[in-house]
Formats: sequence, structure tokens, C-alpha cells
Amino acid sequence: MTRLDSPNFDFKTFSGFYKLTSLERLKKIQALNSEITDADIETLMKTGSLKLETINGMIENAVGAISVPLGLGVNFLINNKVYVVPMAVEEPSVIAAACNAAKLTLDTGGFTATTTDQIMISQIQVLDLSDPQKAKHLVEENKKQILEIANRTGKTLNKLGGGAKNLRTRVISTRVGKMLIVELLVDCLDAMGANVVSAMAELAAPYIEELTRGRVLLRILSNLSDLRLARASCVVSKEKLGGEKVVDNIVAAAAFAEADPYRAATHNKGIMNGVSSVILATANDTRAIEAGAHAYAAKDGSYTSLTKWVKNENGDLEGSIELPLAVGIIGGATKTNPVAQIALKILRVKSAAELAQVAAVVGLAQNLGAIRALATTGIIKGHMKLHAKNIAISAGAIGEAIELIAQKMIDENNVRFSRAKELLASLKKH
Repeated sequence: MTRLDSPNFDFKTFSGFYKLTSLERLKKIQALNSEITDADIETLMKTGSLKLETINGMIENAVGAISVPLGLGVNFLINNKVYVVPMAVEEPSVIAAACNAAKLTLDTGGFTATTTDQIMISQIQVLDLSDPQKAKHLVEENKKQILEIANRTGKTLNKLGGGAKNLRTRVISTRVGKMLIVELLVDCLDAMGANVVSAMAELAAPYIEELTRGRVLLRILSNLSDLRLARASCVVSKEKLGGEKVVDNIVAAAAFAEADPYRAATHNKGIMNGVSSVILATANDTRAIEAGAHAYAAKDGSYTSLTKWVKNENGDLEGSIELPLAVGIIGGATKTNPVAQIALKILRVKSAAELAQVAAVVGLAQNLGAIRALATTGIIKGHMKLHAKNIAISAGAIGEAIELIAQKMIDENNVRFSRAKELLASLKKH
């Protein structure tokens, strides 16, 4: 068998690859790549809470599962309800920052959060129109019939009160000419809804094509779910933050992010550290959430902050966040993944809207923790302590040795893998 690094590699080698078992796939790759050991294969076959047969039903060409640390965010009081929040994230200091920031809000009532209706947008692209405006009016005049056709799919959703509720139309100019965009507005209730809204577009497309005498091309959901917004806010007293000067510094740092897209990118990345960790812990679609959030941050023509921090008349800090959050608590990977089901039990959320509220709050708390650190001691001090622990663990430290080695590297200002190995060897000698 020709190896992967051969200039004569034949891609026919992968013919029927999808038909193999996970172990057979790994053995085949091992035969092509000498770096893959039997120990590597054994590690990949240990898939934890996800069984291999389940994984093979979730994705193609499955060979294992990669674990992400799962931690718990505490100190969260949201709409007068206490939450313990599962957060799946590999980056040090994220959970600690969120917990510490949430604690700062307790004296002032915690967080307030709301959501809009759970409306997803499904788009139907119509091309080759002799009169796009006339086609637009025809679609609008036949809205009732189009919605009826769309609702022939997703019958369970319809029975529960959801489904296609409205449509809107736009004629847009592009570099290949004008086109009509028909958008179905679908109430997804407690589902994320990606599959059902796309299916509705597929079902309605032939009628729209017949009606407009155009050519339908794309029929797909939009991940800019700006009709499915989550909002959260909080107040933090100046005393908790260390004085009014700190409040002023945080407000100035926030203004920087609002005005400058280079700063806003990192500012919003920090927000999504919190949001996406909740989304991942509940097996929702992190890519969809990230795409929607960043698109929403640029909705007015320039990329800006997803949060706003101001000083109120008492000199205290007030923060708010608004972003699209299309999440579900039923169906998809959320239903398949047993850890996600446990995460939802820990959260005690009863609806997709409530999950979105929690995710928005965690994003706001994460941003507060980061921007407070940046405006005072800097971000590195707290982050480096946790990073040093990771380096110590990577070097082989266990138990009390982790803290000892991490602290020694921080004291020396020398957080490196090679130094961790030296310190670990020294500890073993003693």
C-alpha cells in the first residue's frame, strides 16, 4: 500500500472508506502513516460517554471523539433564579473570570435577561426575473398559500404552535444582476430549527418558481438570526470594582471596542469565550452561533462591540449585551449526546429561550471579567497562573506537584515546558 508521503499516492485507496468500521479506518490510516501507533489507536477508541456506534451515526468517517474540559460556572443569579452553568472550554481562566464577574453582580440583583420570539429565517433565492419588483408583489399577494405549503413539513412544530408565521421579500442588486430573496419567518419554539426551516424553503420553492416564472437557486436558513435575539444586563457597584476610577477605565476600554474593529474583534472573542462554552456544553451549534454573533456585530456597516458599558448617575457600572442566539434543547446532537443532556439537567432550563438567556449572561459576565482585568492589572496575571498549571500537567506533574511547579515558574517568570520538566525531575529526586 502506497504511503501518504509518496508522490505517487493513489486516492483510490480511500474508495469505500465510509463503509469501514472506525477500527478498520484507523488501521488503514496506520498502514499509510507510520507515525500512527497502536497506542494512538487505543486512545482514539476510548470515546468516553459517546459510544462509537453513536458517533458513527452523528458524523462521517468517524474514528473517535476529542474531549473538551467541562467545568461549572457559579454565582449566577439571573432573573432572580440561581443557575449553575456547565461550560465546555479548553482555555484557562475563562470559567474563573466568569464566576468572579458574576459574583460582583450579586449585591445589585444579579443579571436580568430577556429574549425575543424564537424566529428563524429561511431564504429562497429567485433568479432570471424579467421584472423582479413584479415578482416581489406576486409573492407578497400569495403569502398565505406559500406559508401553507411551507407548513406541510414540521407538523410536530405546527401542532405545538410553531411553524412558518410570516414572510418578507427583498430585491437585491448583486454583481450578477438583481435577484429576489423570499424569507420565511419560522417560529422554532424549543428547537434550533436549522433542518426544519431549510426543509420549509425546499417545499415552498417550486410554487414560488411557478408564481414568479423565475429560477429558484438556494433554499437555506440564515445563521444571522436577528429575529431571535437574547439580551442581558447588570449593574456593578463602584465599590465592588475598586472605585469610580476603575468604572471610568472600564467605560473607556468599552468605548475603544465600540469604535475600533481591531479591538472589537478581541473584545467580542472574549464574549464568545463565555457564550460558546455554554453552547458547546449543551451540544448546540457553536459555528452557527459564532457566525451569527459576528455578523450581528457588523449589521450597521462596521464591526463593533456586542456589549455596552456605561457609568450611571450613581457612579456604578452598567453593562448590557444583545446578540442572536439560535439554540435548542430538543433534537439534534443535544438529544444524542448524553453529556449535553446532563448539562441541561444541571442548568435546569425549561426552554430554548431560557438557555439563550443564560448564554447571553455568561457572555456578558465573561466580558466584564476580561475588561475589568484589562483596565486594572492586565489580562496576563490571572491567565498565566492557569496557563502555568497546564504546562505543569503537560510535563507530567500530578497532585500537589502541579501547584508547586506552576508557582515556581510564575515566580521565575519562566513558564515553559522545558522548565516544568526540570522542576518535576528535581521534585522526584527529593
